[in-house]
Amino acid sequence: MDIKQLRYFSAIAEEGQITRAAKRLHMAQPPLSQQLKSLEQELEVCLVERNGKELELTQGGRVLYEKAKSILNQMDELVTEIKEVDEGLKGVLSIGSIKTGFSYLPDRLKVFRQKYPKVTFRLREGDTFTLAQSLIKREIELAIVRYPLQMNGFSSLSLPEDEFVLIVPQGWSDQITIKITELAEIPLMLLHRTNWIGLYEVVIEEFNRHGVNPEIICECGDAAMLLSLVRAGVGATLLPQSTLEAFPMNGLQTISIEDGTINSQSALIWLKERYISKSAVQFIDTFKD
Repeated sequence: MDIKQLRYFSAIAEEGQITRAAKRLHMAQPPLSQQLKSLEQELEVCLVERNGKELELTQGGRVLYEKAKSILNQMDELVTEIKEVDEGLKGVLSIGSIKTGFSYLPDRLKVFRQKYPKVTFRLREGDTFTLAQSLIKREIELAIVRYPLQMNGFSSLSLPEDEFVLIVPQGWSDQITIKITELAEIPLMLLHRTNWIGLYEVVIEEFNRHGVNPEIICECGDAAMLLSLVRAGVGATLLPQSTLEAFPMNGLQTISIEDGTINSQSALIWLKERYISKSAVQFIDTFKD
């Protein structure tokens, strides 16, 4: 068994067909089928079963695939590390960000590109749970997420604490500040994470602390959609202040919360005790500055 065979098998496992895998690998089908057969003979285990036109991994095949991906990732990291030592900063830096944390990126990307023109970026948007999973799968190197988050396996750099504000339609009120008890009288639409606890729970906990039951008329996982609903006059929403830097605020106004401590904190995270590229290390430093 060698690295090439592991790459072949991983492609077959991911594509579910010899035909698609061969096309992805830019090779003919017969040699790829022979490589799979040779691997099964060497291991004396059936690795795939045919289900119509699709191939499904056996239990042994699933074990081999998981181990193969780990080995292949380590090999790719080794090659990258060696090239970086020899050639300096270059390549693709993959970064994920929650939509409400995107405001941290534009200025940093601009300055970073000026300093390291050979580095390009691949950006991915998702919620905190999805981005954490993408890091684990090595699909991205860095991610901007919001606490709370299970930090086992991650290193992190905490970003400034962010106060929530009330966002209402333009002209809805001439108030500059509002109390938590007054918020209970407003139809609210809240950002709600689909996995794990998140901003929704932070807001509800603060209402509970004040002994207030808010009128929640909508829960949504997309900040842009919430702002569109507010602009249409459906209701109001509560979001971290920094979130608003990433969205157009025409037709909207913000009101500060005077007697509440509804705060949120973001973080830049990456895999602990795993190699990350020099580009990623330098990008982390832009947050320290």
